[in-house]
Amino acid sequence: MGETPKTTVSSKSKIQNRMTDIAVIGAGMAGLVCAQQLTQAGYSVIIIDKSRGVGGRLATRRLHDTKADHGTCYLKPKGEFLQRLINLLAQKGDLEVWTDNLHVKNHGSSLAANAQSSLPYTAPEGMNVIAKFLAQGLEIHRGERVKSINLDSQNQWSLISESNEKFTVGAVVVAIPAPQAVMILESLSGNLLSDTFLEKLRSVEYYPALTVMSGYPDSIEQPEWKAITFKDNPVLGWIGLDSSKRKNPIQPHFVIHSSADFAEKYFESEDLEKVGREILENAAINVNLSWLNNPEWIQVHRWRYAFPKTPLQQSCLPADISSPLVFCGDWCGGNLVESAIVSGIAAAEYINSKLQQRELPGINFLDVL
Repeated sequence: MGETPKTTVSSKSKIQNRMTDIAVIGAGMAGLVCAQQLTQAGYSVIIIDKSRGVGGRLATRRLHDTKADHGTCYLKPKGEFLQRLINLLAQKGDLEVWTDNLHVKNHGSSLAANAQSSLPYTAPEGMNVIAKFLAQGLEIHRGERVKSINLDSQNQWSLISESNEKFTVGAVVVAIPAPQAVMILESLSGNLLSDTFLEKLRSVEYYPALTVMSGYPDSIEQPEWKAITFKDNPVLGWIGLDSSKRKNPIQPHFVIHSSADFAEKYFESEDLEKVGREILENAAINVNLSWLNNPEWIQVHRWRYAFPKTPLQQSCLPADISSPLVFCGDWCGGNLVESAIVSGIAAAEYINSKLQQRELPGINFLDVL
């Protein structure tokens, strides 16, 4: 994957008495881009994330001696920022074109090839290499879920994690799904935020998804297609032959995303494997591969916040408050990866305007990674 990331990554770090300029809550695409902007401008920045890894839905799972992209399955070079990122990672060998033909299946109809105006790129080592690339040089505290945020007597932000770590900073960027941001703000004392602001934040809703990863004997006859998007299917959203992304795959394996309606119905199910097998059964019927229903192994993942359903039509959401506080993510300005990048840059510009108004790198931040 190119150079080894220089990321400073820690968990359960003892930093209670250290003052930092800016805290970014969330190490997804928007949070990483925002932190790079501000770090490269000379601010001291920490990222705090509840997960063990970075990247949010740029997620790759290690399982059964292979890897599966159970979040974002591929990227297309749509938008100036994403085009530049893809070109850079392709030159490094971290991304490559997956296929020139993604298929579509309308419910009740036959499979149809869908010629692509822009080609899909995937990462042979897993899509989370993109996040690892963007995380280079950043100080990231993993495994720390922020449970409360408040202003102290010095008008500084005090963030407390569930492990009772305290982070004191001058400005805060909240780069997580809007419903999770609302939960953090419940701890905020007084009437620091207006009802109008909170209503806007609460208006953002998400589609959920259930994702199945399943592996099969090497002896099966693999399909000619690489991926299928299902239209108007009550159970299925997307299926991909994930092993076709890997160099020298050990065995065929698939990633299947459910429809949002199906996920909403079964999201809290106690027997998640049973639900996953129902998804596989439907997939086997819809793509006419009977053996798809008999995997050697299966794992199921819940995505509570898979895709923004009602995104805001603005690039970031600043709070009208004395100490800088801004919210960003793919739920600002759209629901695509490009939206997350633009939102992260916009959030950095807002924070910088409230602090020392330094020169930010903008899209050029990629050049120093």
